[in-house]
Amino acid sequence: MTDATTTSSASSPSRRPRVVTLGETMGMISSTQPGPLAHASTMQLGIGGSESNVAIGLSRLGVDAIWFGRVGDDSVGRLVAREVRAEGVDARITIDDGATTGLMIKERRTATSQNVTYYRAGSAGSRLSADDLDESAIASADVLHVTGITPALSGSAAQAVRRAADVARAAGVLVSFDVNYRRALWSTDDAAAFCREFAAGCDVLFAGEDEAAMLLGPAATASFPTGAAAGGAADAASDATAALARGLAELGPRQAVVKCGAAGAVAMVDGQLLEQRAVPIVAHDTVGAGDAFVAGYLAELAAGNDAPTRLQTAATVGAFVCLAAGDWEGLPRRSELGLLHAREAVTR
Repeated sequence: MTDATTTSSASSPSRRPRVVTLGETMGMISSTQPGPLAHASTMQLGIGGSESNVAIGLSRLGVDAIWFGRVGDDSVGRLVAREVRAEGVDARITIDDGATTGLMIKERRTATSQNVTYYRAGSAGSRLSADDLDESAIASADVLHVTGITPALSGSAAQAVRRAADVARAAGVLVSFDVNYRRALWSTDDAAAFCREFAAGCDVLFAGEDEAAMLLGPAATASFPTGAAAGGAADAASDATAALARGLAELGPRQAVVKCGAAGAVAMVDGQLLEQRAVPIVAHDTVGAGDAFVAGYLAELAAGNDAPTRLQTAATVGAFVCLAAGDWEGLPRRSELGLLHAREAVTR
């Protein structure tokens, strides 16, 4: 097998990356109408991947983003490269002629529920390695963002994540980590062990409520209180969710964010408990909402804005992506963030 790394798509050699990320992006085949996939007469082809979703979200919000990935020398791989670059992301892609680009199939079983099936074993993306990274790009970034998906793909991919984090920490770059647990890729025990260890050395940690409980373990979560929190910024948050955020922060990160979907989010930032309500919408497709939330948060973090602003933008961006089909297509531009809060339905 031979590898050939494509050239960067940065618009200018002086363009400084603000956020760097890495991981697998796959082709995505989706049914166009609700119902069993076995009876679907039409399908549509797109792309999706947690880390590239975040990179696209950052780019649309005016933040420079670099994404390191690996695709096969095939049409789906070329689609991935073209789509990510078209969104203004500096895509550093290794072409692997010994493996194919992974696929996922999204089935809209009902109007409000979806099933996603992955075909990624042995894919080009799973063969990502530390050799695919440009360490100087990582060292010159403001934030490195990684997820728990990539280390679950293979030993070499896990090494790439660890190496990227080591380079970032040595250079004083903030390290962001989204647990993003995929049960099809590794066991709960293996995932929890890796994520706990990694969280101890990161600056920003994102997790869903179930993922937070997984990291903290049954002994820690058994004593969590229940019921409405009293007073302060966490009035609408349950004591249990607030306890999850505190528990995550105790693992090491200065910023620990629990994503609660339609219930919003709760965060511990530098010892302060914060709650963010979700933006009320009628959701069309919730896949990618967590990545959109992360993109909004990191965009404000990279810009040096305070924690309430980070959470508000995160909730807004997460809501936006739910309004359109696809993992990332509905991501907003910064000029559009006020639309969900506008009183007038028509902008003239």
